[in-house]
Amino acid sequence: MIERLEGFPGDVLGFLCKGFVTRRDYEDVLVPAVERALKTHDKLRLYYEISPEFTGIEPSATWEDFRVGMEHFLNWERIAVVTDVDWIGHTIRALGFMMPAAVRVFPLKESAEARRWLVSGE
Repeated sequence: MIERLEGFPGDVLGFLCKGFVTRRDYEDVLVPAVERALKTHDKLRLYYEISPEFTGIEPSATWEDFRVGMEHFLNWERIAVVTDVDWIGHTIRALGFMMPAAVRVFPLKESAEARRWLVSGE
């Protein structure tokens, strides 16, 4: 499941993944939020937290994640992935260099630092 997190500036989208993530989660929550934000902002920042309750992701959801990232490839300014799931952190670190955005992985205990990094632009 993907939940939208509130309390971020308009150009920062925050999401929490927990349980089992499906393509429907992307279609109903993440993609519409990205499309709405792009109506008023050319560049977006993404806070993407994977909770300890995360149990996995549907293969078609992985494709949807890739698709939304590539469709708006040049619209991403910064991406913070907050997770203690090792394989996700390793994958992001290994592939993040391909993104034109600044991409950082933070452990869950540093979620506040991830938020500061996204919002501050430092």
